[in-house]
Amino acid sequence: MRKFEKISLNQFIQDTELTLKEYNTYEIPKRSTKYSAGYDFECLTDFTLKPNETKLIPTGIKVIMNEDEVLMLYIRSSLGIKYNIRMCNQTGIIDKDYYNNEENEGHIFVKIQNEGNKEKHFKKGEKFIQGLFIKYLTTDDENEIINKRKGGFGSTNKEEL
Repeated sequence: MRKFEKISLNQFIQDTELTLKEYNTYEIPKRSTKYSAGYDFECLTDFTLKPNETKLIPTGIKVIMNEDEVLMLYIRSSLGIKYNIRMCNQTGIIDKDYYNNEENEGHIFVKIQNEGNKEKHFKKGEKFIQGLFIKYLTTDDENEIINKRKGGFGSTNKEEL
């Protein structure tokens, strides 16, 4: 199974400080055209990104996917080309086991930076990143991995045996 879901209302309010009204109005990511590879994520609120400024942007979204898949996140090309806006880690990697983790339910956040020389105002509902589902391979001689994710950001550095 592969699908996007909204995080719970409680997690949404905790992570965004927004209300039920905003929770009920934002959209699940979707493709814009029949042959679009990427699923467009929309801004939850209006915000401005000044030159050299970075912001951590909540999406209100979590994702469930198959065992051999990853969701890769990229800034929309128009933002890179027109405004020189980048994701701070260049490509976001969302692993299958990030979904419903105990720390933040798998809430996807994106940190972006304005490396351009003019500010960019984002409007609620504006598409700003896109996600692509990718199948991946592992080595044939890999030992069985028993570690399980316990949390959100950076949690694959934490081990549970």
